[in-house]
Amino acid sequence: MAATMESLIGLVNRIQRACTALGDYGGGDTAFSSLWDALPSVAVVGGQSSGKSSVLESIVGRDFLPRGSGIVTRRPLVLQLYRIDEGQEYAEFSHLPRRKFSDFAMVRKEIEDETDRLTGKSKQISPVPIHLSIYSPNVVNLTLIDLPGLTKVAVEGQSENIVQDIENMVRSYIEKPNSVILAISPANQDIATSDAIKIAREVDPTGDRTFGVLTKLDLMDKGTNALDVLEGRSYRLQLPWVGIVNRSQADINKNVDMVSARRKEREYFATSPDYGHLASKMGSEYLAKLLSKHLESVIRARIPSITSLINKSIDELESEMDHLGRPIAVDAGAQLYTILELCRAFDRIFKEHLDGGRPGGDRIYGVFDNQLPAALRKLPFDRHLSLQNVKKIVSEADGYQPHLIAPEQGYRRLIEGSLNYFRGPAEASVDAVHFVLKELVRKSIGETKELRRFPTLQAEIAAAAGEALERFREESKKTVVRLVDMESSYLTVDFFRKLPQEIENAGNRPGGPPAAAAAPAIDRYSEGHFRRIASNVSSYVGMVSETIRITIPKAVVYCQVKEAKQNLLNYFYTQIGKKEGAQLGLLLDEDPALMERRQQCAKRLELYKSARDEIDSVSWIR
Repeated sequence: MAATMESLIGLVNRIQRACTALGDYGGGDTAFSSLWDALPSVAVVGGQSSGKSSVLESIVGRDFLPRGSGIVTRRPLVLQLYRIDEGQEYAEFSHLPRRKFSDFAMVRKEIEDETDRLTGKSKQISPVPIHLSIYSPNVVNLTLIDLPGLTKVAVEGQSENIVQDIENMVRSYIEKPNSVILAISPANQDIATSDAIKIAREVDPTGDRTFGVLTKLDLMDKGTNALDVLEGRSYRLQLPWVGIVNRSQADINKNVDMVSARRKEREYFATSPDYGHLASKMGSEYLAKLLSKHLESVIRARIPSITSLINKSIDELESEMDHLGRPIAVDAGAQLYTILELCRAFDRIFKEHLDGGRPGGDRIYGVFDNQLPAALRKLPFDRHLSLQNVKKIVSEADGYQPHLIAPEQGYRRLIEGSLNYFRGPAEASVDAVHFVLKELVRKSIGETKELRRFPTLQAEIAAAAGEALERFREESKKTVVRLVDMESSYLTVDFFRKLPQEIENAGNRPGGPPAAAAAPAIDRYSEGHFRRIASNVSSYVGMVSETIRITIPKAVVYCQVKEAKQNLLNYFYTQIGKKEGAQLGLLLDEDPALMERRQQCAKRLELYKSARDEIDSVSWIR
């Protein structure tokens, strides 16, 4: 499960960061923000001075957020945590992509400076987020969005609308169905007055998306506790409540590090007479792991809808890319040479995928080593060779004349019926390899940088490669079906020759009754007789199954993989050679008036394709 979680949440973080680089994020004035909105993240909500910043710093294990009185968080902070195995922890801002911050005091200052760049040194707010990524071995993969604290009145220097503006900004993040809400409330205030719970309940009335966090448990009046809240009696959520003990102001002033703060927090819960029984489910470290685990389950549930959105976006972008272009050469000979060079570049990358220079070709081996044997093992031979079915087939094969020794026709029908089941796995192997080859064609086209300028040529190559792969698939299917039919058309003679010997040996076993006396034991109506038939047929089918397991991959590689390596674009080359200059020019079309738009579309197309590839790679993880 750990590997799954790291893969899925890390994947979403990477996609969100790529969206950020292109300006495709929620709240931005762009037509491409839907992917960001579809990706789950955790929105941190709370009133001013509720302890939001302390909770976030506890999860990260670093002091990096601005502090002070009044409204401190004046822009949303999209905080992406990446767990690294080793090395020094560092931070990066999307607006400073080539600068790494290892001093987290400088991270705090940059957040303050970047906030002031948009809002000035006033107390105004801005909905434009700051994107910060932190790489550390002490975090779990998470995306957290720190939002301005909810407030009830405007103070001097703020507009009269700031209370509603902050609430509207918070709502814009937490009302999205893919948003997980982290509602922060101080334990030393009545939960009924919690700003975070109030707004969370309005957008998530069932509490399915809301985690409740109680801060400042150590500051409650002596003799009181928050068990009614933490155990869900005061206000029930579908997700757990978690208690947090933040650093005191004295600890902050003394620069008490997070390692010590986390240790003191663990000790507090472990030794508390009120919360000791909940100690394993309290604290900032538990909260981080809980959020990460929940976010992984939310992401997994959203994968189909995210994939659908990505595919739709890819279709829309590719459709737009098809309209961009102008000829780069007038001479037909130069155009033909350029096209052939581009095709060779694509073909070279495609072969690298197959031969192992690039990833992907190993999936074909996976079909042969995992999928085919698994499919063969799942074939319903138990049902076909059940006692009832064997009786039925053997009896039907006898007709009016019952068999005397061995029911040859019954055997043949049972075996032929069993061997027909091999058609399914054989054809499925062909289709699976065909799918891998198609995916490798798609990846190879995307990875051929020279082709990115020419969407029309990309589509032509993809179509030509697709048609070639279809031809290879049809030929491969014919071959593997022939292999199965060959096994059905001629049964191994030695198999039948052994049957009378087995019966004779059963009757002449040393110390046993004579053959005549043994006859009742092989009576054609006895269950033992039919079980022997089923066992013999099963042995023969097992022998054929092993042969099929070996020969099917050979046929598939010969008919599909080898052909794809050697002849994928041969027919395309023939057709290109027959085209006139004007027709060739259509394949190399680039419109200078739309170059900027084409470049932006190409970047987004690359993002979506990369996202789809990454989602495909982790969707197999169980």
